[in-house]
Amino acid sequence: MADQIGFDVVSPERLLISEDVDMVVVPAEEGDMGVMAGHAPVIANVRPGTIAMFSGTSVEKRLFVAGGFLEVAEGRCTVLADQATPVEDIDVGDVQSQIRDLKEDASRAKDEREQAALEAKLAVAEAKLAAAEAPAYR
Repeated sequence: MADQIGFDVVSPERLLISEDVDMVVVPAEEGDMGVMAGHAPVIANVRPGTIAMFSGTSVEKRLFVAGGFLEVAEGRCTVLADQATPVEDIDVGDVQSQIRDLKEDASRAKDEREQAALEAKLAVAEAKLAAAEAPAYR
């Protein structure tokens, strides 16, 4: 359809989504980026957060991504995701437990490198929890 854009989400394991949408909002590193048909070509980093796929003015699907890259070119929007999970599949209790464990591990880190790695994992877990508890773009 001329007023839609092709949208793909690819993780290291597989193609997760390939469909036409009216608009998609992606958590780009510089801020949320809305992409519709006719969008200018762009490449951007994706931060941990929620991708919202729209049909008309309604969000049809939400997908949590842990980071990755976004490319918009020739009527397609592609997200190469480090990790992706449908928001409705996120187990809040499990994520809360991960956050507690990561905070504890970070407090006992042996060096700055280990501390930084644990803090990066903690940021992803906290973004995942936020995606599950407060869905963006209702």
